[in-house]
Amino acid sequence: MPPAMTDLLDMWAAHSPLAGQTPDQITVDFLLPTGIYIQMDVPREATIQHIKLLLWKQAQNFPLFPALGEMESHMFECVNQTAVHEELEDETRRLCDVRPFLPVLKLVTRNCGRAERLLDSKIGVLIGKGLHELDAINDQEVKDFRSKMFRISEEQMQRVQMMTWKEWLQACFSPQLEPAAGTAITDGVNDRPADLKVTIHFDQSQVIKLYKNHRRNLIFFFSIRKNLNMHIFQKHSCPVLSCPQYIRTCMQAKEPPHLTLVHTSSIKQMYDKEISTISAVVSRKSSNPPLPLPPKRRVPTVSPVIPVCVINIKLNTPPNTHQPLLSTQVQVRAGLFHGAELLCKPAVSSESSGRSDHTWKENTLEFDIFVNDLPRMTRLCIAIYAVMDKVKKQKKSGKKRHYPIAWVNTMVFDYKGQLKTGDIILHCWSSFPDELEEMLNPIGTIQTNPYTENATALHIHFPEYSSHPIVFPPFDKILEKAAEIARSSDCTNMVKLKEIMERDPLSQLCENEKDLIWTLRHDCRENFPQSLPKLLLSVKWSKHEDMAQLQALLQIWPKLCPRDALELLDFNYPDQYVREYAVGCLRDMSDEELLQYLLQLVQVLRYEPYYDCALTHFLLERAQGNRKIGHFLFWHLRSEIHMPAVSVQFALILEAYCRCNIPHIEVLKKQVEALSKLKSVNELIKLGTIKNARSKTKEAMLTKEAMMTCLRQSGYSETLSDLQSPLNPNVLLSGINVDKCRYMDSKMKPLWIVYNNKLLAGDNLGIIFKNGDDLRQDMLTLQILKLMDLLWKEANLDLRIVPYACLATGDRAGLIEVVSSADTIANIQLTSSNVAAAAAFNKDALLNWLKERNSGDALDRAIEEFTLSCAGYCVATYVLGIGDRHSDNIMVRSTGQLFHIDFGHILGNFKSKFGIKRERVPFILTHDFIHVIQQGKTGYTEKFGSFRQYCEEAYLILRKNGNLFITLFALMLTAGLPELTSVKDIQYLKDSLALGKTDDEALKQFRQKFDEALRESWTTKVNWMAHNVAKDNRS
Repeated sequence: MPPAMTDLLDMWAAHSPLAGQTPDQITVDFLLPTGIYIQMDVPREATIQHIKLLLWKQAQNFPLFPALGEMESHMFECVNQTAVHEELEDETRRLCDVRPFLPVLKLVTRNCGRAERLLDSKIGVLIGKGLHELDAINDQEVKDFRSKMFRISEEQMQRVQMMTWKEWLQACFSPQLEPAAGTAITDGVNDRPADLKVTIHFDQSQVIKLYKNHRRNLIFFFSIRKNLNMHIFQKHSCPVLSCPQYIRTCMQAKEPPHLTLVHTSSIKQMYDKEISTISAVVSRKSSNPPLPLPPKRRVPTVSPVIPVCVINIKLNTPPNTHQPLLSTQVQVRAGLFHGAELLCKPAVSSESSGRSDHTWKENTLEFDIFVNDLPRMTRLCIAIYAVMDKVKKQKKSGKKRHYPIAWVNTMVFDYKGQLKTGDIILHCWSSFPDELEEMLNPIGTIQTNPYTENATALHIHFPEYSSHPIVFPPFDKILEKAAEIARSSDCTNMVKLKEIMERDPLSQLCENEKDLIWTLRHDCRENFPQSLPKLLLSVKWSKHEDMAQLQALLQIWPKLCPRDALELLDFNYPDQYVREYAVGCLRDMSDEELLQYLLQLVQVLRYEPYYDCALTHFLLERAQGNRKIGHFLFWHLRSEIHMPAVSVQFALILEAYCRCNIPHIEVLKKQVEALSKLKSVNELIKLGTIKNARSKTKEAMLTKEAMMTCLRQSGYSETLSDLQSPLNPNVLLSGINVDKCRYMDSKMKPLWIVYNNKLLAGDNLGIIFKNGDDLRQDMLTLQILKLMDLLWKEANLDLRIVPYACLATGDRAGLIEVVSSADTIANIQLTSSNVAAAAAFNKDALLNWLKERNSGDALDRAIEEFTLSCAGYCVATYVLGIGDRHSDNIMVRSTGQLFHIDFGHILGNFKSKFGIKRERVPFILTHDFIHVIQQGKTGYTEKFGSFRQYCEEAYLILRKNGNLFITLFALMLTAGLPELTSVKDIQYLKDSLALGKTDDEALKQFRQKFDEALRESWTTKVNWMAHNVAKDNRS
């Protein structure tokens, strides 16, 4: 066998001067089930099916060939890039796309059920985790969940088969209609109704141009669709029924809509293709249903305190741990939590001596709480720490220091509601969040560490209380208990109650206030239904009587609006029935509203202790009903599949989605393959820059040439063409314009990829691919900006925000939309001056740039666009505390819209150098911005007064929705974002929105910040000057 190749990038990457002239053929070792070994050269870009055919012809010249049997009864197996055995059931894939770890393919006998195995293989490749890994998990909860999802998926696919093609089209591509109540679109100058120029394409050849008033035109579009028996397709030729919303967006941007009429026969062909794909796999027999739950028994009325026996700990300390730690005293601390609430005093074990193994023979941790008082979602949180003497200077205190070693959490009840008993081995996590109370981490995952070899193993024992299992009582028994308890309501002190209910979600409640809320709980339901979160925080979850009364009250609680219900999915509200109530409220969300909050809804899946929960079912149901929701649900889950704490949970949900949407698999698979190709190109460029680091000129030439060579290869061009954009499934990426593609000169060498437009010559679509940067914080910030834009528009204030698309697609990888016809402030300034240091102080540069691209009424519109958008971003960046606002992070479109990019610093985390903050203004408002707003006139004009009024009005609108912003950031706390790790980070929002103050007080605070930004704008200019000089030197 040939020696293993050490440079895998060169083995599978395309031709390039950097990688060397990699031959079209590659030597592959084939291992046959007859024991025969064959080595031969095969084309790198050949499909697996073609390679098997070549092997079969070659095998005829070797012994035992007749013993192989039929070719179709065999398939290849390899070790993939993640060092896992992968069965290559899908033989349409190319070898260069499979990318085996080594060029070795093993021929194995295919078992029966090829269609099912092929589907399993495709799903495993698509979600980034082989289904055989899920098969190997010895967990009954995983098996039951998969079995249940399997049956649901079959039922769903059978329903799709029964649909007509029109019903299928409606289900897959739901109409995105603009609400009836909305402001009219004007020309932006004289407030006249805007005229609309529409271009309609027939089969991408004939063109009809329409000039109509926009209100009549919408009716005309649907008249065309009805009379010609055709369907309207959006720009970039993707099948959607979203013309009204699309047209309104184009009108707001002063751009002509481009529509294509496609004959219904084409739609029917798509429908037939998807139905045939479903029919190939849904005919197989359903798996056996899981065994029924054991009969539920009520918990005994007299219950002992709950004990946990700690038997043994085997420590595996991280490499940076000091060696003396292994021989110190070790203790275990444990606490019972319901959400963030500690149910009783934590229990602490005795000290144990030893090195790596620590054993407690008879050490039981007892908790001062009865079993029948345990909430259903009680979790046992455990911390392991070393006990060491303090240094000499601190010995006078007589106390010892505790050094955390590991932590782990587990549920007290299993997924069936049965109290856990017996021995359990928990593999712990070694990374501790900051400022943990008593080193317990209740917000942490309940999943154990999958990397068992390097994890601390904790062996605990739950005792048995009786001969039969103890199961948490069913819901009807809880309501019976509530009916037995006498209710009483005190209607006094309503003024105090009103004041408490108007506080923001970050405000802490004292014990007296909690008692008042609980006493007046029925008044809360009648007068303050939106106060449910505060009532839930006032419940004594360690008393089953209070729990029962709360559940009864929840049954008659008015339904909350979806935005208010989002808070109930936070970690602080773990109760199963509360979360089911919240999901019930979310069902009133429209598809567009659900997409707006989907990022948070995926993150709060981390708070669900069991796989089979109401939120999971809700997301899967809505994803099945709208393919756009399914698209983003897929990417939000897949982008974090590499994280050990959620890997299994997210893989199970992804598998369930794929089985319920079989035709969508090929569409998503195409996107995954395209991103894999872009990653290969990016790695090739990084390798080239390392090899040629001494010569920048040579580096640029070689890497540019290598990139062009890669993208022109058929294996790359085919994979990267004719796919739905991961950023927006409504856009079809047709073909790459290789000559306009480039890579950007930053550390991670992002790729700037340009696509041609099939319909409009010269109109291109750009995307940026990043590999090595975490885009999730940018994605969150842009989501909040989009929400702000929505809230402003609901209040009839359109500030022309540009929330461009951004999507994390994997581990530190993702895509960013390129905003067309835009340039950075830095480039605009530098092109207007011969001296980089003086460019930042040229106040005429920006206005002159707009004048060059607009004239007459168009210039007036551009200045109005600039004024509105500048106001929006001044308020947004102040409220969100967005930092690092240099002149390359602010851009302007030729139409006048200003917008910000690159949100690496948020919530007041401003950059500093030598202990001095580089940004000393609350937001960016320079005199050249004012110069544009005032149309080049001096002094404070009426235009500037309008601008200031826009800012103040926008700020007050955001204040009214302050609780929503706090909730959305709180739901992202466990996402692992670098600048959103604790509630203290969210405190910045509370301060910037002046929550807790009156509107007059808040407006006074904002006006002070506005004046400060204008007064200190010279510091911004100095920073921009330094940035421009540094940029000029780099170039």
